[in-house]
Amino acid sequence: MMASRETSVSFSESDTRRDEMHSTIDEWIDDLVNATDAARASEEFLAWLDVQSRFHDYSARNTMLIHQQFPGATMVAGYRTWQQEFDRQVKQGESAIWIWAPIITTRCPACENAPSYHEQIACEYAETPVSEWESGLVGFRPVSVFDVSQTEGEELPEVEYEATGEAGDLVERLCDVAHQVGASVEIVADAEWEYGRANGICHYPERVGEKPLVEVRDRENRADLARTIVHEYAHVRLHVGVEGAVERAKREVEAEAVAYVVARACGLDASGSAFYLASWTGEETAVIRERFDRISTTAGSLLDVIE
Repeated sequence: MMASRETSVSFSESDTRRDEMHSTIDEWIDDLVNATDAARASEEFLAWLDVQSRFHDYSARNTMLIHQQFPGATMVAGYRTWQQEFDRQVKQGESAIWIWAPIITTRCPACENAPSYHEQIACEYAETPVSEWESGLVGFRPVSVFDVSQTEGEELPEVEYEATGEAGDLVERLCDVAHQVGASVEIVADAEWEYGRANGICHYPERVGEKPLVEVRDRENRADLARTIVHEYAHVRLHVGVEGAVERAKREVEAEAVAYVVARACGLDASGSAFYLASWTGEETAVIRERFDRISTTAGSLLDVIE
């Protein structure tokens, strides 16, 4: 099985790899939100969300890198991991997918750099000897991974989602974990629904210490009901206290994107989701990158709670 790579980029040159890995994300975001073809931009955004749903433990910038290099990737691992843990070999001639890996090492409590760089910048911290410094994140380095379609060997075990094609008990589980999300939830009978065409609503707390209340309209389509609950949970996690109608409109895209990622990761079809990326036009690239990070981390945290 060969995954599609028609929109892929390559970081084959080691001396320029770091800079290109940084710049390609910014360029992709700029192209996305400045696109004159809204449908094309939405399609590209959906494609990234599909990647995020398959790699929800990865950061937004790593899933953007995977999407740029190998849009159809479904499972990635390092060269030796494929050999040692899965008894599979990377096929001859396959190009690596480059992502960022954290560098964890002893670091200065003050400047948070490794000892060598700590000395280069002449940090004056000397309260604790280097031998007693704790380990922590000091940066990131490019590492190569390969998609399963780039390998051959032993068959992988089948991965079965708990709700493949059907919502199963997902709605019930979402209700059970409301307290972990930081909210309370009520499923309201259709005949008693008071919010028009909306399928869900998040009531933000008016007083300190109160939890947001999520209300969703009950209906037979349990998959869509589950997606709506996740959408409102995303508002709880991301948008409590946000002021201004314009900002709420922009962040509606964030909530729907989180719902899309979670729904796809749970085996549901969320292809009917709509993303109005035009609301992000004009924002700085750094701000939009932050939105991608928020989508990625929020979807991952909700999936952790559900699973």
